Amino acid sequence: MAERTAAGAASKRLRAPDWSRIVLYGGGALTAAGVAAAGVLLGQVEFARRTIPIAEAPPPRADGFYGHGRKADALKLVVLGDSSAAGLGVRRARQTPGALIAAGLHRRLDRPVHLTNLAVAGTTSARMLPQVDEALDLRPDVAVILVGANDVTHRAGQANSVRHLADAVRRLRSVGARVVVGTCPDLGAIAPFRPPLRWLAHRWSRQLAAAQTVAVVEAGGWTVSLGSLLGPKFAAQPHRMFSRDRFHPSAEGYALAASVLLPTVVAAMRAPIPNALSSNAEVGVRSLPQAAEEAVRRAGTEVSAVKVGGRDRGPAGRWAQLRRRVWEAVRPADASPTVDSLERA
Repeated sequence: MAERTAAGAASKRLRAPDWSRIVLYGGGALTAAGVAAAGVLLGQVEFARRTIPIAEAPPPRADGFYGHGRKADALKLVVLGDSSAAGLGVRRARQTPGALIAAGLHRRLDRPVHLTNLAVAGTTSARMLPQVDEALDLRPDVAVILVGANDVTHRAGQANSVRHLADAVRRLRSVGARVVVGTCPDLGAIAPFRPPLRWLAHRWSRQLAAAQTVAVVEAGGWTVSLGSLLGPKFAAQPHRMFSRDRFHPSAEGYALAASVLLPTVVAAMRAPIPNALSSNAEVGVRSLPQAAEEAVRRAGTEVSAVKVGGRDRGPAGRWAQLRRRVWEAVRPADASPTVDSLERA
């Protein structure tokens, strides 16, 4: 708990990511491209540093009960991950993704939902351990994880990142929680990034998102690809979809992400997900690696494990089911807790 308190205090003044690290992430490729290419990339890093403001305050806390009914019957929802999971960039608790998903769960399942947001700005997959430990004590019904951007900007290494994420999912599943992971967003959509930095950020984001999908589904979770889902809208309307820091989503940006995640969170609570074609989703079955690549190419795609002919694995590995569910609009006005936010001692 002390670690989270210290992390929260440190988040009051959050610097933009150190993008010089992403230049080094390509190591050999940059050496082959020559000193000139490295100079161009470092110039883009310096431009990004100058144009991405420093966040002045931590995200608002949205913990509490959502909806009406007996508190004893409330579904326990935990949110884990980085600044995007915490809701950095908005001013009101009801605008955070956790609050939006909690309100949507109540509306869809007609049960009160108790939200605990454990996310901390700056978190990488490897640093999520304290959040997972605290979540296990809560024994949640469902956990939503948003992580990955800092793994790229901190040059954490893909294999190390997905190993820690898979371990988090397995541990949460071991206490009965349904786990939904929004995979790494497309960092190439960040407005201050210009080519070639934008192209590199785009490429590495996609690679990590595909690896996350494989790891999470193998560990028993569900994934939803965020990737370029937000990219085109952010590029077309940056003044609406980005917050003031031009790096994190605005209230509208978080609402769009929550709208895409919510149907899968609802489906996970109703698992096992039927294998039959439903009227509100496109369904396809692929090997898990194929499904991961397809999900990255088509953002908003859900991936989960499935059996084919009674078997969960085929010649190319685990079978996976892809769905594109009908997104459900969520509104910040609906996402206010019915009781005061609960302080965690």
